Amino acid sequence: MLILPAIDLYEGKAVRLRQGDYREMTVYSERPQELMEAFAQKGAKAVHVVDLEGARDGRTANLNLIRKLKEGSSLLMEVGGGIRTMETIRVYLEDAGVDRVILGTAAVTDPSFAEQAVRRWGDRIAVGVDIRDGKVAIRGWTEQSSLDAFSFCRRMEEIGVSTVIVTDISRDGMLEGANRELYENMTRNLSIRLIASGGVSDIEDVAALKAAGLYGAIIGKAYYTGAIDLRTAVEVAS
Repeated sequence: MLILPAIDLYEGKAVRLRQGDYREMTVYSERPQELMEAFAQKGAKAVHVVDLEGARDGRTANLNLIRKLKEGSSLLMEVGGGIRTMETIRVYLEDAGVDRVILGTAAVTDPSFAEQAVRRWGDRIAVGVDIRDGKVAIRGWTEQSSLDAFSFCRRMEEIGVSTVIVTDISRDGMLEGANRELYENMTRNLSIRLIASGGVSDIEDVAALKAAGLYGAIIGKAYYTGAIDLRTAVEVAS
């Protein structure tokens, strides 16, 4: 299982939000480049990067920083947040050299856009599914849709999306543990590659997600607070 430490960017800094609330933001580093180096030193092979301003506003506010982070690292980088046009995808994948982009709101509101992106870029396109009470949330978690999360994932599977990042909003940033039942259920019922995000709080969560057959797990706040040792997590997931 792939371990992806997370960097959430806001105004060029690495921050974490509490349950997606921009009013409850903690700054963990003003030098994201140093985080990338630390991740690599601890054995990580990939990093999950989110442009929080992009997620909220639909723009690429941190594009230049993301380009620099990718240029200075050998880590596989997936990026999400505000990626809502084919041109934005092209800039990230072809100009900035990002390995994989994550479509969120745009994939929900316009599934044909996701399908078009998959036809052009294949498995370099992933989709993020943010779940609250079984429904998909959009626009940086600020809006709740009426779309059932499982139905949405099946639709993405049908159009050829190979990787889905599933975030349980109720657990994100809370250090309450991953929603193992949700991820196990999705793994049983979907053939798509699943990456768990939100609430991964300790090594037991990492071991359980690996046992459930997930493709990857994102570690955010638990890394920054020291609740999870990244090197140990990578070893357990291997």
